[in-house]
Amino acid sequence: MEPREQEAITAICLMAALADGSKSDPERERLKQIFDGFDDVPSAPAIYQKVILGKTDLSAETAALGSAETRTLAFEMAVHVCDADGVTSGPERIFLDRLRDSLGLDESQAEPVRQEAEAIAAAPLDAGDDLLTPIPPAAGSPATDETTPAEDPEVDGMIVRYSILNGALELLPQSLATMAILPLQMKMVYRIGARFGVTLDRGHIKEFLATVGVGLGSQVLEGYARNLLGGILKKTLGKKAAKIGKAAVGPVMAFATTWALGQVARSYYGGGRKLEMSSLKQLFSSKVAEGKALYPGYESQVAERARNVDVRDLLSVVRG
Repeated sequence: MEPREQEAITAICLMAALADGSKSDPERERLKQIFDGFDDVPSAPAIYQKVILGKTDLSAETAALGSAETRTLAFEMAVHVCDADGVTSGPERIFLDRLRDSLGLDESQAEPVRQEAEAIAAAPLDAGDDLLTPIPPAAGSPATDETTPAEDPEVDGMIVRYSILNGALELLPQSLATMAILPLQMKMVYRIGARFGVTLDRGHIKEFLATVGVGLGSQVLEGYARNLLGGILKKTLGKKAAKIGKAAVGPVMAFATTWALGQVARSYYGGGRKLEMSSLKQLFSSKVAEGKALYPGYESQVAERARNVDVRDLLSVVRG
Protein backbone atom coordinates (compact mmCIF):
# COMPACT_ATOMS: atom_id res chain seq x y z
CA MET A 1 0.00 0.00 0.00
CA GLU A 2 1.35 3.39 -1.02
CA PRO A 3 1.73 6.16 1.61
CA ARG A 4 -0.95 8.26 -0.12
CA GLU A 5 -3.38 5.34 0.10
CA GLN A 6 -2.62 4.88 3.80
CA GLU A 7 -3.26 8.57 4.41
CA ALA A 8 -6.50 8.46 2.37
CA ILE A 9 -7.93 5.54 4.38
CA THR A 10 -6.92 7.28 7.61
CA ALA A 11 -8.75 10.44 6.50
CA ILE A 12 -11.84 8.37 5.60
CA CYS A 13 -11.77 6.76 9.06
CA LEU A 14 -11.61 10.20 10.67
CA MET A 15 -14.58 11.30 8.57
CA ALA A 16 -16.43 8.20 9.80
CA ALA A 17 -15.65 9.11 13.41
CA LEU A 18 -17.19 12.56 12.82
CA ALA A 19 -20.08 11.38 10.65
CA ASP A 20 -22.83 11.48 13.29
CA GLY A 21 -22.16 15.16 13.96
CA SER A 22 -22.60 14.75 17.72
CA LYS A 23 -19.00 14.75 18.88
CA SER A 24 -18.48 16.87 21.99
CA ASP A 25 -15.53 19.20 22.41
CA PRO A 26 -13.65 16.67 24.61
CA GLU A 27 -14.18 13.97 21.97
CA ARG A 28 -12.90 16.23 19.21
CA GLU A 29 -9.91 17.14 21.36
CA ARG A 30 -9.22 13.42 21.83
CA LEU A 31 -9.25 12.92 18.06
CA LYS A 32 -6.83 15.82 17.67
CA GLN A 33 -4.54 14.29 20.32
CA ILE A 34 -4.49 11.01 18.41
CA PHE A 35 -3.22 12.66 15.23
CA ASP A 36 -0.86 15.01 17.02
CA GLY A 37 0.60 11.99 18.80
CA PHE A 38 2.29 10.64 15.67
CA ASP A 39 5.59 12.43 16.22
CA ASP A 40 7.27 10.23 13.61
CA VAL A 41 4.58 10.77 10.94
CA PRO A 42 4.64 14.42 9.79
CA SER A 43 1.52 13.97 7.66
CA ALA A 44 -0.71 12.89 10.58
CA PRO A 45 -1.63 16.34 11.97
CA ALA A 46 -2.14 17.54 8.41
CA ILE A 47 -4.69 14.75 7.81
CA TYR A 48 -6.64 15.90 10.85
CA GLN A 49 -6.54 19.53 9.82
CA LYS A 50 -7.69 19.01 6.26
CA VAL A 51 -10.63 16.87 7.38
CA ILE A 52 -11.68 19.21 10.19
CA LEU A 53 -11.31 22.32 8.02
CA GLY A 54 -13.16 20.76 5.09
CA LYS A 55 -10.18 20.92 2.75
CA THR A 56 -10.87 17.41 1.49
CA ASP A 57 -13.89 15.21 0.92
CA LEU A 58 -14.83 11.61 0.19
CA SER A 59 -14.36 11.90 -3.56
CA ALA A 60 -10.82 13.28 -3.17
CA GLU A 61 -9.77 10.57 -0.72
CA THR A 62 -11.42 7.62 -2.48
CA ALA A 63 -9.83 8.75 -5.75
CA ALA A 64 -6.43 8.05 -4.17
CA LEU A 65 -7.29 4.36 -3.68
CA GLY A 66 -6.10 2.52 -6.75
CA SER A 67 -7.06 -1.09 -6.08
CA ALA A 68 -10.18 -3.04 -5.21
CA GLU A 69 -8.38 -4.29 -2.10
CA THR A 70 -7.69 -0.83 -0.67
CA ARG A 71 -11.20 0.35 -1.51
CA THR A 72 -12.76 -2.58 0.30
CA LEU A 73 -10.42 -2.04 3.25
CA ALA A 74 -11.39 1.63 3.47
CA PHE A 75 -15.08 0.75 3.62
CA GLU A 76 -14.49 -2.00 6.17
CA MET A 77 -12.54 0.28 8.51
CA ALA A 78 -15.06 3.12 8.20
CA VAL A 79 -17.91 0.74 9.07
CA HIS A 80 -16.02 -0.46 12.13
CA VAL A 81 -15.44 3.10 13.36
CA CYS A 82 -19.13 3.96 12.91
CA ASP A 83 -20.28 0.75 14.60
CA ALA A 84 -17.89 0.91 17.56
CA ASP A 85 -20.73 1.80 19.94
CA GLY A 86 -22.99 -0.94 18.56
CA VAL A 87 -25.47 1.45 16.94
CA THR A 88 -25.27 3.05 13.49
CA SER A 89 -27.03 6.41 13.57
CA GLY A 90 -28.96 7.86 10.65
CA PRO A 91 -26.18 10.29 9.68
CA GLU A 92 -23.61 7.48 9.91
CA ARG A 93 -25.74 5.28 7.63
CA ILE A 94 -25.97 8.13 5.11
CA PHE A 95 -22.19 8.64 5.30
CA LEU A 96 -21.52 4.94 4.71
CA ASP A 97 -23.89 4.87 1.74
CA ARG A 98 -22.07 7.84 0.24
CA LEU A 99 -18.73 6.17 0.91
CA ARG A 100 -19.89 2.93 -0.69
CA ASP A 101 -20.96 4.76 -3.83
CA SER A 102 -17.76 6.83 -3.96
CA LEU A 103 -15.69 3.65 -3.66
CA GLY A 104 -17.68 1.96 -6.43
CA LEU A 105 -18.83 -0.91 -4.24
CA ASP A 106 -22.19 -2.56 -4.80
CA GLU A 107 -24.59 -3.53 -2.03
CA SER A 108 -23.63 -7.20 -2.22
CA GLN A 109 -20.07 -6.21 -1.27
CA ALA A 110 -21.02 -3.66 1.38
CA GLU A 111 -23.82 -5.34 3.31
CA PRO A 112 -21.83 -8.38 4.61
CA VAL A 113 -19.22 -5.96 6.01
CA ARG A 114 -21.93 -4.00 7.80
CA GLN A 115 -23.59 -7.11 9.19
CA GLU A 116 -20.34 -8.52 10.53
CA ALA A 117 -19.36 -5.23 12.18
CA GLU A 118 -22.78 -4.89 13.83
CA ALA A 119 -22.63 -8.48 15.09
CA ILE A 120 -19.24 -7.88 16.69
CA ALA A 121 -20.19 -4.52 18.20
CA ALA A 122 -23.41 -5.91 19.66
CA ALA A 123 -21.90 -9.22 20.83
CA PRO A 124 -23.51 -10.62 24.01
CA LEU A 125 -21.49 -9.77 27.09
CA ASP A 126 -22.22 -13.08 28.79
CA ALA A 127 -21.35 -15.33 25.84
CA GLY A 128 -19.11 -18.28 26.63
CA ASP A 129 -15.43 -17.81 25.94
CA ASP A 130 -13.17 -20.82 25.73
CA LEU A 131 -10.13 -18.59 25.19
CA LEU A 132 -10.61 -16.69 28.44
CA THR A 133 -12.29 -18.95 30.94
CA PRO A 134 -14.96 -17.16 33.01
CA ILE A 135 -14.33 -16.90 36.72
CA PRO A 136 -16.97 -17.74 39.35
CA PRO A 137 -18.41 -15.11 41.69
CA ALA A 138 -16.19 -14.30 44.63
CA ALA A 139 -17.12 -15.66 48.02
CA GLY A 140 -19.35 -13.20 49.82
CA SER A 141 -20.42 -11.31 46.68
CA PRO A 142 -21.57 -8.59 46.54
CA ALA A 143 -18.20 -7.27 47.68
CA THR A 144 -17.71 -7.18 51.42
CA ASP A 145 -14.85 -6.44 53.74
CA GLU A 146 -13.90 -10.11 53.43
CA THR A 147 -13.42 -9.84 49.66
CA THR A 148 -11.45 -6.76 48.65
CA PRO A 149 -10.16 -5.82 45.18
CA ALA A 150 -6.57 -6.36 46.33
CA GLU A 151 -7.22 -9.94 47.34
CA ASP A 152 -8.43 -11.54 44.13
CA PRO A 153 -5.68 -13.28 42.15
CA GLU A 154 -8.25 -14.79 39.76
CA VAL A 155 -9.33 -11.31 38.65
CA ASP A 156 -5.67 -10.32 38.32
CA GLY A 157 -5.04 -13.31 36.06
CA MET A 158 -8.06 -12.56 33.91
CA ILE A 159 -7.01 -8.92 33.44
CA VAL A 160 -3.54 -10.04 32.35
CA ARG A 161 -4.97 -12.54 29.84
CA TYR A 162 -7.26 -9.94 28.27
CA SER A 163 -4.41 -7.40 28.17
CA ILE A 164 -2.06 -9.84 26.43
CA LEU A 165 -4.71 -10.85 23.90
CA ASN A 166 -5.66 -7.25 23.05
CA GLY A 167 -2.01 -6.29 22.73
CA ALA A 168 -1.57 -9.23 20.34
CA LEU A 169 -4.56 -8.17 18.26
CA GLU A 170 -2.89 -4.84 17.53
CA LEU A 171 0.05 -6.74 16.03
CA LEU A 172 -2.18 -8.38 13.44
CA PRO A 173 -2.79 -6.79 10.04
CA GLN A 174 -6.50 -7.67 9.83
CA SER A 175 -8.81 -4.73 10.53
CA LEU A 176 -11.21 -7.11 12.28
CA ALA A 177 -8.55 -7.77 14.91
CA THR A 178 -8.61 -4.13 16.04
CA MET A 179 -12.42 -4.17 15.93
CA ALA A 180 -12.46 -7.06 18.43
CA ILE A 181 -10.53 -5.18 21.14
CA LEU A 182 -13.39 -3.02 22.40
CA PRO A 183 -15.94 -5.89 22.73
CA LEU A 184 -13.30 -7.90 24.61
CA GLN A 185 -12.69 -4.99 26.98
CA MET A 186 -16.43 -4.74 27.59
CA LYS A 187 -16.62 -8.48 28.28
CA MET A 188 -13.80 -8.13 30.79
CA VAL A 189 -15.58 -5.32 32.66
CA TYR A 190 -18.80 -7.34 32.63
CA ARG A 191 -17.03 -10.34 34.15
CA ILE A 192 -15.28 -8.30 36.79
CA GLY A 193 -18.63 -6.84 37.81
CA ALA A 194 -20.15 -10.33 37.95
CA ARG A 195 -17.23 -11.49 40.05
CA PHE A 196 -18.29 -9.00 42.71
CA GLY A 197 -22.01 -9.64 42.41
CA VAL A 198 -22.85 -6.74 40.06
CA THR A 199 -24.79 -7.51 36.89
CA LEU A 200 -23.96 -4.93 34.22
CA ASP A 201 -25.71 -4.19 30.96
CA ARG A 202 -24.15 -2.75 27.82
CA GLY A 203 -25.36 0.77 28.54
CA HIS A 204 -23.77 0.81 31.99
CA ILE A 205 -20.46 -0.46 30.65
CA LYS A 206 -20.42 2.18 27.88
CA GLU A 207 -21.06 4.83 30.52
CA PHE A 208 -18.25 3.40 32.66
CA LEU A 209 -15.82 3.47 29.71
CA ALA A 210 -16.82 7.02 28.82
CA THR A 211 -16.37 8.13 32.44
CA VAL A 212 -12.81 6.86 32.66
CA GLY A 213 -11.99 8.42 29.28
CA VAL A 214 -12.19 5.56 26.77
CA GLY A 215 -13.97 6.79 23.64
CA LEU A 216 -15.55 3.98 21.67
CA GLY A 217 -15.11 5.22 18.11
CA SER A 218 -11.90 7.10 18.89
CA GLN A 219 -10.26 3.95 20.28
CA VAL A 220 -11.01 1.99 17.09
CA LEU A 221 -9.89 4.97 14.98
CA GLU A 222 -6.63 5.24 16.93
CA GLY A 223 -5.87 1.56 16.35
CA TYR A 224 -6.49 1.88 12.62
CA ALA A 225 -4.51 5.10 12.33
CA ARG A 226 -1.52 3.50 14.06
CA ASN A 227 -1.76 0.45 11.82
CA LEU A 228 -1.97 2.54 8.67
CA LEU A 229 0.42 5.40 9.40
CA GLY A 230 2.79 3.16 11.34
CA GLY A 231 3.02 0.83 8.38
CA ILE A 232 1.92 -2.31 10.22
CA LEU A 233 -0.21 -3.38 7.25
CA LYS A 234 3.03 -3.83 5.30
CA LYS A 235 4.45 -6.13 7.95
CA THR A 236 4.20 -9.88 8.30
CA LEU A 237 4.47 -11.67 11.59
CA GLY A 238 7.78 -13.39 12.16
CA LYS A 239 10.27 -14.06 14.89
CA LYS A 240 10.50 -10.32 15.56
CA ALA A 241 6.74 -9.76 15.57
CA ALA A 242 6.79 -7.83 18.82
CA LYS A 243 9.56 -5.53 17.60
CA ILE A 244 8.11 -3.93 14.52
CA GLY A 245 9.50 -0.51 15.24
CA LYS A 246 7.38 2.51 15.94
CA ALA A 247 4.15 0.69 15.03
CA ALA A 248 4.60 -1.26 18.28
CA VAL A 249 3.02 1.69 20.11
CA GLY A 250 -0.35 0.14 19.17
CA PRO A 251 0.18 -3.10 21.11
CA VAL A 252 1.53 -1.17 24.09
CA MET A 253 -1.55 1.06 24.18
CA ALA A 254 -3.99 -1.83 23.71
CA PHE A 255 -2.29 -3.74 26.52
CA ALA A 256 -2.07 -0.72 28.83
CA THR A 257 -5.64 0.46 28.20
CA THR A 258 -7.06 -3.00 28.83
CA TRP A 259 -4.93 -3.37 31.96
CA ALA A 260 -6.10 0.00 33.26
CA LEU A 261 -9.77 -0.72 32.56
CA GLY A 262 -9.48 -4.01 34.42
CA GLN A 263 -7.78 -2.45 37.42
CA VAL A 264 -10.27 0.43 37.66
CA ALA A 265 -13.24 -1.93 37.26
CA ARG A 266 -11.85 -4.14 40.01
CA SER A 267 -11.40 -1.16 42.35
CA TYR A 268 -14.84 0.23 41.55
CA TYR A 269 -17.01 -2.89 41.60
CA GLY A 270 -14.89 -4.76 44.11
CA GLY A 271 -15.03 -1.77 46.44
CA GLY A 272 -18.81 -1.54 46.43
CA ARG A 273 -18.93 1.26 43.80
CA LYS A 274 -17.90 3.84 46.37
CA LEU A 275 -15.41 5.72 44.19
CA GLU A 276 -16.52 9.07 42.83
CA MET A 277 -16.75 9.23 39.03
CA SER A 278 -14.20 12.06 38.96
CA SER A 279 -11.76 9.81 40.78
CA LEU A 280 -12.20 7.00 38.24
CA LYS A 281 -10.68 9.04 35.41
CA GLN A 282 -7.64 9.94 37.50
CA LEU A 283 -7.22 6.33 38.56
CA PHE A 284 -7.52 5.19 34.95
CA SER A 285 -4.77 7.58 33.81
CA SER A 286 -2.40 6.33 36.49
CA LYS A 287 -3.18 2.71 35.62
CA VAL A 288 -2.53 3.33 31.91
CA ALA A 289 0.94 4.57 32.84
CA GLU A 290 1.37 1.50 35.03
CA GLY A 291 0.29 -0.75 32.16
CA LYS A 292 2.82 0.85 29.81
CA ALA A 293 5.56 0.24 32.36
CA LEU A 294 4.50 -3.40 32.73
CA TYR A 295 4.32 -4.09 28.99
CA PRO A 296 8.01 -4.98 28.41
CA GLY A 297 7.63 -7.84 30.88
CA TYR A 298 4.77 -9.29 28.79
CA GLU A 299 6.06 -8.36 25.35
CA SER A 300 7.19 -11.87 24.43
CA GLN A 301 3.83 -13.30 25.50
CA VAL A 302 2.01 -10.71 23.38
CA ALA A 303 4.12 -11.67 20.35
CA GLU A 304 3.52 -15.38 20.92
CA ARG A 305 -0.22 -14.79 21.27
CA ALA A 306 -0.21 -12.87 17.99
CA ARG A 307 1.44 -15.79 16.21
CA ASN A 308 -1.13 -18.28 17.44
CA VAL A 309 -4.45 -16.46 17.58
CA ASP A 310 -6.91 -17.19 14.77
CA VAL A 311 -8.88 -13.99 14.19
CA ARG A 312 -11.92 -15.75 12.72
CA ASP A 313 -12.14 -18.20 15.62
CA LEU A 314 -11.75 -15.32 18.06
CA LEU A 315 -14.52 -13.33 16.39
CA SER A 316 -16.84 -16.33 16.63
CA VAL A 317 -16.19 -16.34 20.38
CA VAL A 318 -16.73 -12.58 20.65
CA ARG A 319 -20.05 -12.84 18.81
CA GLY A 320 -21.13 -15.69 21.06
